[in-house]
Amino acid sequence: MRDGDGVRVRVRHGPPGWPEQVPPPEVAEWQEAAVAWLLDQAPPEYRGYPPVRRHPVLLVWLVAHHVRAQREAVRQAVGTARRDLADQLPPEAAPQVFSVLELEELRLRRLERAVDLVEQAVRGRHFVPRL
Repeated sequence: MRDGDGVRVRVRHGPPGWPEQVPPPEVAEWQEAAVAWLLDQAPPEYRGYPPVRRHPVLLVWLVAHHVRAQREAVRQAVGTARRDLADQLPPEAAPQVFSVLELEELRLRRLERAVDLVEQAVRGRHFVPRL
C-alpha cells in the first residue's frame, strides 16, 4: 500500500484470521481487494455472474455457503473413506488419505473464519484492536 506521496506504508492487518490478501476495513479500497479475494475462493463460474461481482454482500454470502459445503464434504469423506476406497487403494494408503483430509479440514476451517470476518466487515461491522 502506498501513501499520497507514493511511499510504501505498512497497513495494520485486521483481526486474527483476516485474509492476508485483503487490507483491513479501515483502508479505503479494502472492498475491491475483498471482492477479488472472495472470487478466488469461489467456483470460477461466479466471475461470470454480474450481480455477484456488483454486490459484495451477495458474493460473500455465496462463498460462505460454498465453504461450509466443502467442509461438510470433507467430513463425509472422512466417514466413508475406508469403505469407499478399501477395494481401490492398498491398506498402507489409509494414513495418507486421512492426512490429506485432515489438512483440507484445517485449510477450510481457516478459510471459513476469514470469509466470516470479511462478511462481518461487508455488513458494516467495525473491528476494534485489542491489546
